[in-house]
Amino acid sequence: MTVSTLNRRSFFQKFRNAGTEERQGIFGKVKPLLPPGGQELPPVPPPTTTVTLNGGLNPYAGPWDYEHAAHLLRRTTFGVKRADLQLLLSMSMSEAVDHILNVPATPPEPPVNNYNNDDYTDPVVPPGEVWVEAAFDEDGEAYRIESFRGWWLNLMLTQEASILERMTLFWHNHFATQTESVFYGKTNYRHNVKLREHALGNFKELTKVVTLDPMMLFYLNGFLNTVQAPDENYARELQELFTIGKDNPDHYTEDDVVAAARVLTGWRASFSQSLSFFQPFYHDFGVKQFSAFYNNTVIPGGPDGETELDALLDMIFAQNEVAEFVCRKIYRWFIYYHIDETTEQNVIQPLAQIFRDNNYEVKPVLETLLKSEHFFDAVNKGCFIKTPVDIVIGTLRTFDLTIPGSTLWDDFQLKYYLTYFLYNMQMLPGDPPNVAGWQAFRQSPQYYRMWINSDTARNRNFYTDILSTYYLETDNDQLRIDPIAFVSTFDDPGNPVTLIDDLTKLLLPQPISPAKKTLLKSILLSGLPSDSYWTVAWFDYLNDPGDPMAFEVVNVRLTILMKYILSLPEYQLA
Repeated sequence: MTVSTLNRRSFFQKFRNAGTEERQGIFGKVKPLLPPGGQELPPVPPPTTTVTLNGGLNPYAGPWDYEHAAHLLRRTTFGVKRADLQLLLSMSMSEAVDHILNVPATPPEPPVNNYNNDDYTDPVVPPGEVWVEAAFDEDGEAYRIESFRGWWLNLMLTQEASILERMTLFWHNHFATQTESVFYGKTNYRHNVKLREHALGNFKELTKVVTLDPMMLFYLNGFLNTVQAPDENYARELQELFTIGKDNPDHYTEDDVVAAARVLTGWRASFSQSLSFFQPFYHDFGVKQFSAFYNNTVIPGGPDGETELDALLDMIFAQNEVAEFVCRKIYRWFIYYHIDETTEQNVIQPLAQIFRDNNYEVKPVLETLLKSEHFFDAVNKGCFIKTPVDIVIGTLRTFDLTIPGSTLWDDFQLKYYLTYFLYNMQMLPGDPPNVAGWQAFRQSPQYYRMWINSDTARNRNFYTDILSTYYLETDNDQLRIDPIAFVSTFDDPGNPVTLIDDLTKLLLPQPISPAKKTLLKSILLSGLPSDSYWTVAWFDYLNDPGDPMAFEVVNVRLTILMKYILSLPEYQLA
């Protein structure tokens, strides 16, 4: 694909031709812009070695410096912005974590119609107006879905130094749903709003909200679960994937799945209004008996579906396994995939107790973990293979880039380019491979290594190569790294040694060898022996930035240097 030469008409035609499958059913006949499927990653060999992380949950009392602040940002946001670093370094470690956990109280403005183009014009929503209350439009939902996805990506890109967007993505991975299965922009948007509203709130409350959310009712067939035709799909995933898990061999039984499905009968959803409601006619009024795992709990039947749902959740959340299961998922999302016996006893079990003691409030768990010795352990830095979102969004954030958006359509196209790269790297927000979420956080023993294969590694480098040596282009805008503007923000860009140190410190999670730094400096010097070559070239440019020759000498050297650093294996780590 020649990224910069797609015009308005060929832009969508290209991707329409790539995905010819049509979906039918209660959602009407709809066609996604990207081809559906293809997100399940191929198997990779298991790791040859494992890493044991040390330290426990005692508060970290070591140095608070650039390295530690950058580590906190890499794991809780996407990328490392120098402005965020400077902000956190003006605080103590404890204050910095508090700042990260202090999520904005004001909800973001909803997405607007930025998708009108030569092939489609929204008949009811004017350009620039909010579309999230618009009725279903067979021809427009593909555009609204991508408008929603672009809106979400932009929130990740423009976020403050806050954990909110990473936690919203965490819950999307935990309570996984797919836009291609519930192809209605309004429903997807409202579901995302609920995840972000509860991102650092109460997990039990969030579980109830998701259980009754139209997105989940449609996705896992809860709206089809009736006393006349029971459907066990959501009842199974509620226990296996969302709360109890299968870590403990002595867990719930098949009869518990059946009983839970009976509790959940009668909940319906209006597709046109994207609302859920309870209809007693479809509910099972019988007594629901659970197994010894749930202490032989009995939930009486009756006409009040919400009362029974509350009783079901009370029963499930009374099990210690819930806190342990979710804390392991939080750990793998923020720390490392391998949980050995030491980590289980020193980190997971104490975190689970904190979770239970705080009635399943998420924030105390995160606060304890992010302020702990364990989180800041040296062996923990750089052991996390970046997700595709870290590569796509994190790279833009680190280089302080935003979507230009000269027009609404330019804005839509550039965000859609990012979507396309995420799709090719196998992590498309809005469309995990299945209800279990992305494999890199669940597939033992490979875990994060699943992100890297011959196809995705090439696509990662293709993306950073384009940003560093070329650009993403629309009719009116270009999105690219400006290497001169970027290095100008450093303290001493005319000194090649200092510049290499500053760049690698910001872009890479661990120090690199002197030999590799020498190689990077040789790129900056075009192989010449004296550091003064770069220093003279830099100040020649500063003295006359309008001189094409002076500009070219500096720009070409920096461009090659940026491309090289972004292609290093170390850049794939966080």
